[in-house]
Amino acid sequence: MKKMESFDFPVGRRLAGKYIIQEKLGSGWEGEVYQVQEIHTNIVRAAKLFYPHRNIKFKRSTRFAKKLDLLADCSMVMNYHTQEIIKVKGQDIVCIICEFIEGEMLSKILDRQRGKRLPDFQALHLLYALAKGIESIHLYGEYHGDLHTDNIIVRRYGLGFDIKVIDLHHWGDSKKDNREEDIIKMIRVFYDALGGEKFYKKQPAAVKSIIKGLKRSLILKEFKTASLLRWHIENLDWEDGN
Repeated sequence: MKKMESFDFPVGRRLAGKYIIQEKLGSGWEGEVYQVQEIHTNIVRAAKLFYPHRNIKFKRSTRFAKKLDLLADCSMVMNYHTQEIIKVKGQDIVCIICEFIEGEMLSKILDRQRGKRLPDFQALHLLYALAKGIESIHLYGEYHGDLHTDNIIVRRYGLGFDIKVIDLHHWGDSKKDNREEDIIKMIRVFYDALGGEKFYKKQPAAVKSIIKGLKRSLILKEFKTASLLRWHIENLDWEDGN
């Protein structure tokens, strides 16, 4: 199979006779993502197209679609709509059509903040929203697999956060290990949202009771599950961090 390293479809191109490309949203190891509009309804969707040499026998695209479908009741995860197959240079290309999420990447929001960080309480609300969302994914026996500030989309923030995650991964190894990695990555996002190493020493005990110096063993000793992390935040004593 000939490798296809990019599609680079132009704005205005039709996909599967049903969608018009409006914008390229990004690309990665598996393929490319576009903002598209349904021709007959004008509804905006997201379309993920898989490079054929990364999607042998449609295994990756099928896993991705099934994972989204399984997690349909998880509000943090985008909704799956349908699968299309299009021809590009004589090869079958799978196109997964999903909900288009309006919002802004967390990384861009942090870049605009004074000191590139959120206030403590606001960062804690962010972590709480993450913990609740990831908990719902874990309760289905699944995991995200690669949480960071560039794949968390914030639709609204203030006292509380309305967030979505993209780029769900399938690593093919222990799901338990990957769920634990989600917990580590959530706390890393919290740490980064607070300004990272530069501000960590001055953080209150309540914050340090969660971050624990980013020491994996200490984090997983107390927060064995996302549910325990969520419970800890709900019962946090800001005065002493217990």
